[in-house]
This record gives sequence, C-alpha cells and structure tokens, in this order.
Amino acid sequence: MTDSGALVVRGRLVRPSSVVDDGVVVASGGRVTFAGSVSDALATGYGPAVETVPPAPETYVLPGLVDLHNHGGGGVSFPDVTTADEALAGVLEHRRHGTTALLASLVTARPEVLLKRAAVLAELAVAGEIEGLHVEGPFLSHRRRGAHNPADLQEGSSELVRDLAEAARGFLRTMTVAPEVPGVTGPGGVAEALVDVGALPSLGHTDGSTEQAEALIAQVTDALAAAGSALGPMTATHLFNGMRPLHHRRPGPIAACLAAAARGAMVVELIGDGVHLDAATVRSVFDMVGADQVALVTDAMAAAGMADGRYELGPMSVQVLDGVARVVPEADPSGAPAEGAIAGGTAHLIDVVRCAVAAGVPLPDAVRSATAVPARVLGLTGEVGSLEPGARADVLVTDATLRPLRVLRHGLDVARP
Repeated sequence: MTDSGALVVRGRLVRPSSVVDDGVVVASGGRVTFAGSVSDALATGYGPAVETVPPAPETYVLPGLVDLHNHGGGGVSFPDVTTADEALAGVLEHRRHGTTALLASLVTARPEVLLKRAAVLAELAVAGEIEGLHVEGPFLSHRRRGAHNPADLQEGSSELVRDLAEAARGFLRTMTVAPEVPGVTGPGGVAEALVDVGALPSLGHTDGSTEQAEALIAQVTDALAAAGSALGPMTATHLFNGMRPLHHRRPGPIAACLAAAARGAMVVELIGDGVHLDAATVRSVFDMVGADQVALVTDAMAAAGMADGRYELGPMSVQVLDGVARVVPEADPSGAPAEGAIAGGTAHLIDVVRCAVAAGVPLPDAVRSATAVPARVLGLTGEVGSLEPGARADVLVTDATLRPLRVLRHGLDVARP
C-alpha cells in the first residue's frame, strides 16, 4: 500500500460521529485512500508515508465544506456577474476558507437576466469549479420577500423553470419557491417541472399556511421517489428567515418543515452565523430534528470576506454595517429612521460551523451538517463532504478554534491570500 507520492494530513480527525485524536488522511491521485487513526494506518501498511508526518494535536482535520446557498463573496455578487472569470473570484473567496464545494445562488430578477446569469455560472459548473446553481425566486411571497426585488416577483412558470435548466446546461440543482404562489404546486406547476429537469424544490420566502407547506412537501417527496432521483430530500431555504413566524394558533410553514425534517422528509437550512438566528434556535433545531436533517449554510453575498460598505445584490442595494447586511430602505416620508431587511450573510461556512459549536452543537454534528448532509442533498454522497476512501480529496485543516490553516481540493493546496 505504500505510495511514495501519497499526500498525508495529520491532526485531530473529525469523523461523522466522533473525533480521532491522532488521526490521518492519506490521498493519492486526488482521492482519499485512507482516513482513520494513525495506529490503524500503520497496521494497514501506510507506515512509511505516515511516520514522516509529525502529530498535530492542536489542529482539526475536516472534510471540505459544502455550501448549498451562496450568493458570492470577496466583493463578487453571483447575481451580477457577466463573466465566468469574475464569478470564479467569488468562488475562490470561499474556497480559501474551506468551502470546497458550493452552489452559486441567484436572486429574483427579470427572466432574461436570470437566464443570462445562469448561462455564465454554468461555465463554472462545466469546468468543475462549482457543483451547480441555486435560484432563489422569482416565485416567492411578496410579504416575505426579504431582499428580493418586489417588481420582479411573479407567479409560477414551468416554462421559465425549463428555460433556466437549459441555460444552466443541466446544472440547475435547487430553486427556492413559496407554496402559496399560484402555479407552484399541483399538476403542471413549478414543483413538478423542477423534479422533471433534475432539480430540487426548496420551500422558502413564504407566508403560506402549514397545509400549503405540507402539500408542497408531499408532492415533492412523492415526485422524487417516482423519478428515482439521486437528489434529496427537499430542503427548506434558511428556516425561520423569510417565513411567517411560528405561532401556536397559526403555525405556518415552520411547523410543517420541522415535522417533515423530524421524519426524514426534509433537510432544513440554518444560517447559524450569529446574526440570522439566535444560538438557542440553532441548538434547538439540531436537538429536534437531528444533525442529519440540518444543512448549515451561509447565504453569503458579495461582502463576505470584505469590509463594511455598500454592495449590490441583484437589483437591490445593500449596506453592510458591523458585518450585518441589510437592504438600503426607501426613505420614510415621516422622516422616521428605517431599517431594511437582512440581505444575506457575510460569513464563510467555517464561521457558521464555529458559531454552531459555540451554541452547544457537538463538533461532529456541526461538521456533518456542513459536509455530508448538503452532499447528500445534491446526490454527491461519497464524492464530496466526507473523507471516506474513494471520495474527492477535499480537506480542511483548522486550528483548535476552527480557524482555517490549510485547504486542499482534489488533493491540491488551495492558494491563500
């Protein structure tokens, strides 16, 4: 088993349900060949390669992170890019911080703009730089639109779904929809069209009822099963954010999502960055539905990794102050101060993992929800999101406080600024 060209990374290895204090990952040809304890590596013939690497008890070794919901970073907004090279700079901002697989997310815009942006981002997917596209809107609730331009919201259109799938060259992976919007559910609707083109509906930005959410979840669950889709289960786009709040007499969509996740029919996204959700909310959802039904996401926008200031998110202007991004509100005629809706995140996914751990989520659970769970949603189990033999050699090494020290993708070091 000795391979003179093997890559060896040693440290505290974070496994799906435990931490191996003296662990090691061995990779060759861009693929993982071994991941486990050093003692097991020595016993199975990896001694010559492993023994040359000293122990690193102050570091963690994680799988590369997988982000299902990401609008950009490093000053680059995916909903505004006009070239693949421009978009790649935003991808690299997150990759340098340990996110080795992501979906590039668009926001609500005019159909012709969405098609142009999808075509640009598809170039990155074809090149293997991203895993595909997530389109957030335009079939969303006006009342719960958040940072989405109200002028571009529309009723569900299966034709637009099929046009987007074509523009994305088969890499449309997920789309956020509100179940109460006409044309989203039912025969011939958006949900049906998404499954037909190999994409996953994601419930979000909704003011709908529990029953409307349940109807969408049931339709999508049945459709995915009938299609034999490798994707799934369906997701809830940033649970709690952009949704009618949970109320004991009007439970709304959140109750339906939590129940579906608890029975394994849904994965709920959480933007656990310390801004979008209270720490207790994050911890409670993990306790209620389990880490295998939670995907930690960033909902990052151009300001991720950047200083406070003014940024664009599609057609909306965003102001970032103290790391919190908000839509620039229209002036109030009365002169009263106005505060715009939160407009995405400014964190990297490893920051979200760190916040989840600080909230009381066990480290293996938080890591699993940022790696294996989103990989499963994308139908990429065994390819990304794990360090099992045969997986892509995507590795994140952090210090004891989960600050990135080294990132590998396909077994190659990712350049850091």
